[in-house]
Amino acid sequence: MGETRPDARPDVLLTGLLFYDLVLTGLGKPPTPGEEIWTDGMGTSPGGIANLAVAAARYGLSTSLATVFGDDYYGAYCREVLAGQEHIDLSLSRTADGWHTPVTVSIAYGHDRALVTHGQEPPYSQDALMGDPPAARTALVHIEAEPREWIAGAAANGTKIYADVGWDPTQQWSSDLLDQLALCHAFVPNDGEAMAYTRTDTAADALSKLSELVPVAVVTRGRDGAIAVDQTTGEHADVPALATDVLDATGAGDVFGASFVAASLEGWPLEERLRFAVLAAGLSVQRHGGALAAPGWYGIHQWWRSVKNPELRRAYGFLTDRMPADPGPPVPHAPVTPPAPTALPISPDASPATHPF
Repeated sequence: MGETRPDARPDVLLTGLLFYDLVLTGLGKPPTPGEEIWTDGMGTSPGGIANLAVAAARYGLSTSLATVFGDDYYGAYCREVLAGQEHIDLSLSRTADGWHTPVTVSIAYGHDRALVTHGQEPPYSQDALMGDPPAARTALVHIEAEPREWIAGAAANGTKIYADVGWDPTQQWSSDLLDQLALCHAFVPNDGEAMAYTRTDTAADALSKLSELVPVAVVTRGRDGAIAVDQTTGEHADVPALATDVLDATGAGDVFGASFVAASLEGWPLEERLRFAVLAAGLSVQRHGGALAAPGWYGIHQWWRSVKNPELRRAYGFLTDRMPADPGPPVPHAPVTPPAPTALPISPDASPATHPF
């Protein structure tokens, strides 16, 4: 991965809502109204669509992101991290005057987290950002009840669409949403979403239904790993999760999805693609945040060097032939606080001391 190819198209094309994430960890118990709880961990990071973008870019994939930045401190910080630090192409992105970057406070507890977000809908839609979408090798998309026009355009120009889906707040789980899978090469929901949309009772039954709708179907199962079917090769895979201590589960599904795409672009067998994605997601939950928790090749390489367990050595032995000889420098993780405001191109009317939380 990351080697120069004659194909000039971006490896990965993305669009979606960006957040500035502040993650709190180490709670002894969930917060309740009227009390103050001190935590022993905190990190800040770009979030939302940035989770996918950074996870992909850290494998050396050329990554093009279309998103909206506010003209505030949070937007300036996220832009600097994504473009300056992670080398993500932001030529399709825009900065919106007078609009504030959404801010999410993530409170991690156990194997899950609660989110509190301040923000408004961006002034530019995904379709406005994308326009006539550029050709790319893959696009990572989040399908919603209202289809996005750009996805059909991307599929028409030969871009392979890898899709996921989110929780339906109405809990209607309309099966009409699955009609959009006709445009997709792969679909990667979690087990709760997959069972709800397919009206099934097990992840295996949901996978069976989804495999009739899309060439590559994957169902993630959290601590139970992931299962998948690739109809283009006739492969089926079922892999366990990586046993690890969870600090913060934010963005783990995004790291899984980007890692699965990275391995798929290299043409790996399905079981290897699934194990690789499970491993990357497992490593990410040991760090704060979503985007900057992505391990990249450096994190994968460091983990493999530390593995002594014979069973893991056998299961992940394929990495010796897959990892680049040079995994690159250590990847930056979420800082406790972002860089000093004076280091960032802050709008004159924005103040880093004005926090909406």
